[in-house]
Amino acid sequence: MQPVLLWFRRNLRLADNAALIAAAESGRPIIPIYIIDKQDIGGASRWWLHHSLVSLDSDLRTLGSSLVIRSGSPDKVLNKLSKQTRATTLYYTRRYEPISRHQEVEVDAALSGAVAVQVFDDSLLHHPEKIMTRGNTPYRVFTPFWKSVSEIGDPPSPQSVPSSINFSHNLPKSLRLSTLDLLPSSPDWSGDLRATWAPGESAGLNRIDELDSTLSHYDQERDRPDIDGTSRLSPHLHFGEVSVRQLWHAIRQLELRSVAASSTFLRQLYWRDFSAYMLFHFPTLPDKPLRIEFEDFPWSENASQLRAWQKGMTGYPVVDAGMRQLWQTGWMHNRVRMVVASFLVKDLLIPWQTGAAWFLDTLVDADLANNSASWQWIAGCGSDAAPYFRIFNPLLQGKKFDPHGHYVRRWVPELTETSQSDYPMPIVDHGTARKRALEAYGVIRGMRTSKLAP
Repeated sequence: MQPVLLWFRRNLRLADNAALIAAAESGRPIIPIYIIDKQDIGGASRWWLHHSLVSLDSDLRTLGSSLVIRSGSPDKVLNKLSKQTRATTLYYTRRYEPISRHQEVEVDAALSGAVAVQVFDDSLLHHPEKIMTRGNTPYRVFTPFWKSVSEIGDPPSPQSVPSSINFSHNLPKSLRLSTLDLLPSSPDWSGDLRATWAPGESAGLNRIDELDSTLSHYDQERDRPDIDGTSRLSPHLHFGEVSVRQLWHAIRQLELRSVAASSTFLRQLYWRDFSAYMLFHFPTLPDKPLRIEFEDFPWSENASQLRAWQKGMTGYPVVDAGMRQLWQTGWMHNRVRMVVASFLVKDLLIPWQTGAAWFLDTLVDADLANNSASWQWIAGCGSDAAPYFRIFNPLLQGKKFDPHGHYVRRWVPELTETSQSDYPMPIVDHGTARKRALEAYGVIRGMRTSKLAP
């Protein structure tokens, strides 16, 4: 019996995996594959990917198989594998980044006529092409998008691992994961990542099981970085170790205990969908502002201030705590993400693309769509953005959301010392920086007015 190819992408799990389920239902021998392609991912994400693949391979081995790892352009790799194994069908799940969509076109062309291609929508609650305005245009604002998708109805219930999977006993040769240089070498900076995270499907499902305690006060505590009040499921969702359907239905099952908390959490899932939706319909989202007047914004390029921000040495405690948490653990509390992003683009006037690039390199949940949409939101240049003149005061934000200073003292320990001599003075005065930011915004507003004038 001729085999089929199962191409794992950002769906590194066995449960509720539509491509795997369909491949299993074919009854043919399955060859599970992962391809390390040329997409540029940051160091923290590469670390997570390595351990996620180790976990997936281990789970496959318990079922009598293993993961075949290859490196290169997916169309060429899959074309070669299909000929080598005489596979009849390829199963895979769509992705929504521009490079990924281009890869899918190339794969379909390379296998056309020789191998049947079965593609599945498996990483979002709703496919981006299915949600449009009455004028058949993409939504550009989150709230009407959310209202529209909420009226569609519940997403399908998640499915278990197929009870019977016919894996091939004649797998092609696999690359050794250790040869792909996904892990940092010298120096090895990943010690805190290992202490903080456990990548893999099993760990992700455990976090879903812990939602009962997380959701109990989520609507009240999610903005408090000093409290462990968030799910920390974002990297597991990003790599597809758990499905968004599993999480959605888990939240709904707990809804009776706290309707407000559950509704707030579900809104975050739909923001994730909306970010992917925006990237799908506006593929320049990572690079260009959606509000075109921001192409003329008078940004500043200050290398020393950028470095101070990256190292958590700005002299603003909550900003520095967030940036150090990011560097050490590959993650940052969402409220603090907004504060540090606002500080970069408004207090320092450094382009939002620069901040987005740093997050993509250092976050374990570095999702291109969510990262790009969120940075455009805070910079005021996205379609559904916070007004540019909404400028977070980092001192007031720290007092409001870290009222006892526990979060700051954890990540900026020198502030607990008597002398505090090692902690820097603020690199900018917030009041002066706020005034400068508003003046810069006035420049592009003036340009827009002059362009609209007769």
